[in-house]
Amino acid sequence: MTEQSSPQHRPPAIGILALQGAYEAHAKILATLEVTTRLIRTPDQLFTPECHPSIDGLIIPGGESTTMLKFLERNGFLESLTTFVRTVPTFGTCAGAILLANDVQNPPQISLAALDITIERNAYGRQLHSTILTAPTKLPGAPLEMVFIRAPRITRTGPQVETLATRDDFPVLVRQGNLLAATFHPELGHDPRVHELFLQLVQNQLSVDSLRT
Repeated sequence: MTEQSSPQHRPPAIGILALQGAYEAHAKILATLEVTTRLIRTPDQLFTPECHPSIDGLIIPGGESTTMLKFLERNGFLESLTTFVRTVPTFGTCAGAILLANDVQNPPQISLAALDITIERNAYGRQLHSTILTAPTKLPGAPLEMVFIRAPRITRTGPQVETLATRDDFPVLVRQGNLLAATFHPELGHDPRVHELFLQLVQNQLSVDSLRT
């Protein structure tokens, strides 16, 4: 295998769950980073016929988590996605963060139970309480613009979860292994660093996978 064709050097293919929500905004920001995206609308798009992941990473966008669940509960989609996010880098924003959490409150609802956090839905109020903040983070560079729209609140993080940014001392950007979650909408801002971080997680996993083959 030549260096140019090895997995760690090829551009990653990123899927975006496109059942509902702001998936097009994620696709646009990834396009500016010259990343190939695929809109995922059915469970068979997650895996090849040989049961291998068909994409290198997945973004679960913001929107309405209860509405997304209604779509996911059809045709075994929720079960397939639950399996997928345990092995493939996945990034959830707002509703996507709710779906990734293993404990959802206000009110409780089922989830993918992959990320060791407790999260409260609509914790900052409804649409009129939406806001844009700029705050320091653990990302390299200047303070980060963060767009909050009916944002959930992360109230607990497990021992393996790293907090990368906070709002009022509550985590708003967290990472656990290959999982990344934000309670704000980085796809609606003008700073690509959160998406670049996710792409780095994907490339790291591709490098690990290449060493195993």
